[in-house]
Amino acid sequence: MNILLWHVHGSWTTAFVQGPHTCLVPVTPDRGPDGRGRARTFSWPDSVREVAPERLRDEPVDLVVLQRPHEEELAARWLGRRPGRDVPAVYVEHNTPRGEVPLTRHPMADRPDLTLVHVTHFNRLLWDNGTTPTTVVEHGVVDPGHRYTGRLARAAVVVNEPVRRGRFVGTDLLPDIARTVPLDVFGMRTEGLAAHLGLPPDRCRTEDLPQARLHEAMAQRRVYLHPVRWTSLGLSLLEAMHLGMPVVALATTEAVEAVPPGAGTLSNRPEVLAEAARRYLDDPHAAAADGARARQAALEHYGLKRFLDDWERLITEACS
Repeated sequence: MNILLWHVHGSWTTAFVQGPHTCLVPVTPDRGPDGRGRARTFSWPDSVREVAPERLRDEPVDLVVLQRPHEEELAARWLGRRPGRDVPAVYVEHNTPRGEVPLTRHPMADRPDLTLVHVTHFNRLLWDNGTTPTTVVEHGVVDPGHRYTGRLARAAVVVNEPVRRGRFVGTDLLPDIARTVPLDVFGMRTEGLAAHLGLPPDRCRTEDLPQARLHEAMAQRRVYLHPVRWTSLGLSLLEAMHLGMPVVALATTEAVEAVPPGAGTLSNRPEVLAEAARRYLDDPHAAAADGARARQAALEHYGLKRFLDDWERLITEACS
């Protein structure tokens, strides 16, 4: 089966393309947001093919996976067929709603020709989906292996663009936490974060790393900190658990379902998270034990096989 989808979210797409189908990803000369093509920092199989927009009409596309509202128009123009009408389509919603939550209406609400696929039960609950058929396919992660060493008595944080995204990802919480535990912040566009927060460099170090080096760097830190207030369940949290890291996280969105007892600490009190992280820094054996439980929980609930099996069932239904 040939599936058309855009390269939007690297980690999610990396899991999706491990399935048995051929994935066609648009590529444009500038490799901009609507034509990134194959990933350059993730490992993708040969079944992922780059296709220029002007050549998509010649491709036998069996299913369109939409992820952003404007992709519906792009697909209709590039394929010469309308998603959901002339070719089966599903819409994957990666994000929590914005605006008047919980009254925010989904852009694909009241679309009987589509299936709206949420990546967490929290997202489906919070969005107003109207009468559009909805389902949930929870995240799956390509297992990076149990790499945890925890040799560095610091907390790892992974967040892209922490200055721009601010309160959504809990950037404003970092100064108080950093007074208790030193932080290493990884992601995209993290440079200048310490100065922005008024923190000395030794309390908040930043480094933008490619995916190939990120997991190794995370696993060397004693604990993973997830200060995110309002976004979908961060794949970096699930990746940290797969690595065997103990986690401390705000008890918001889907994190309360993802982190079971014994795998870390969940709280909406930043001071509780700071103290929990401090305890892990002071007790490497407890950190390793809780990290092992976190890994086991992640493998059981967010393993790649379950994710691909769920998607295979959904694809079969959508194309029948």
